[in-house]
Amino acid sequence: MDALKSLDKPFVISKRAVWEAYEKVKANRGAPGVDRVSLEGFEKDLKGNLYKIWNRLSSGSYFPPPVRSVEISKGPGRGSRMLGVPTVADRIAQTVVAGVLEERAERVFHPDSYGYRSNRSALDAVRACRERCWKYDWVVEFDIRSFFDSVRWDLVVKAVSAVCDLPWVLLYVRRWLAAPVQQLDGTLVVREKGTPQGSSISPVLANLFLHYAFDAWMSRRHPGIPFERYADDAVIHCDSLAQAEKVLAMLRERMDEVGLELHPDKTRIVYCKDGRRRGEHAHTSFTFLGFEFRPRPVRWKSGQMMLGFNPAVSKDALKEMGARVRSWRLHRCTNLTEKDLARWINPIVRGWMQYYGAYYRSALYPLLGRINAYLVRWLRNKYERLRRRKKAQKAWENAVALRPSFFSHWRWVPSVPGVW
Repeated sequence: MDALKSLDKPFVISKRAVWEAYEKVKANRGAPGVDRVSLEGFEKDLKGNLYKIWNRLSSGSYFPPPVRSVEISKGPGRGSRMLGVPTVADRIAQTVVAGVLEERAERVFHPDSYGYRSNRSALDAVRACRERCWKYDWVVEFDIRSFFDSVRWDLVVKAVSAVCDLPWVLLYVRRWLAAPVQQLDGTLVVREKGTPQGSSISPVLANLFLHYAFDAWMSRRHPGIPFERYADDAVIHCDSLAQAEKVLAMLRERMDEVGLELHPDKTRIVYCKDGRRRGEHAHTSFTFLGFEFRPRPVRWKSGQMMLGFNPAVSKDALKEMGARVRSWRLHRCTNLTEKDLARWINPIVRGWMQYYGAYYRSALYPLLGRINAYLVRWLRNKYERLRRRKKAQKAWENAVALRPSFFSHWRWVPSVPGVW
């Protein structure tokens, strides 16, 4: 597409920016919005639809349609949350604005902020947290209650204006914040605060808001106290219990100032107990980004075993992954070949292994062993000659020996004790 900027429009937005935004949306896929137009349907008149988005954005006449509300399960026993799904066209328009904001916001973001930033990941935050837990005895674990539903619009716009002075960016941010939400029953709800979780613009808006509400505040009021923040999930490291109590009290006041509230059941002070730190406290573990930090046995280079304060996949994350594996019902997919199964589950399982296997990979072995058990049941159900357990086991062992990387998890657990 033409990358030249238009000079006869109120706002200068390049067609190239719209095209690049479309490519990002296409790569992320996603469900249709309130218009029920899928990405494939949008691409039937791709040139015309992209021109319409650019023309309206450049002329100031773009008004976002309502956001479709979708209920997503948080995992077994953890309830659900509501996500906002914009239309394909609206996701492209939001991505155009988000690209401008991300580039400008990157210059001011705190080095301990890891969420939704290029060249930074959740594992980077977990790694930094792990190293600081070895140096600092106490952690303030906190969670903001219903952050995406509670954030104040005036403070969001103020945060955006602090890093970007482009009038069209502020104009469309205000319009997206005020876009109504279509409920599950089809009714439209007009909001007065919050930003729909799931839209393309929400991550950068949330990051900017929390930069000024938390990161910059910590640098100003507690310059010597380190923290890690990934979106609205964060932990603070302290030298003493008294310091942790003081920081937590001030943090409550700060959140109240910006219209937010700390979750009473998910906010607490944790003692990083290990082989050296043998004191007592009500809480000696916390969860951050799907990893549970707690005392765990570690082997030193000398071969000696002792307790270290380290992360491993959390129980909630294991339950969520286990529920997903169970929902696949692999043992009943006898219409699929082994290649079909590998193409289906390998990308998912590989992602779990790369993320949660970064620390204490052995905590994943029971889950991966369950996948093996389902695959063995699939083998016995699909092939009548392998119905007998011993024959199925022999066929399984031969398959693993011949193709040890056919299923991603075979690299770690080709055969786990107890599977048979």
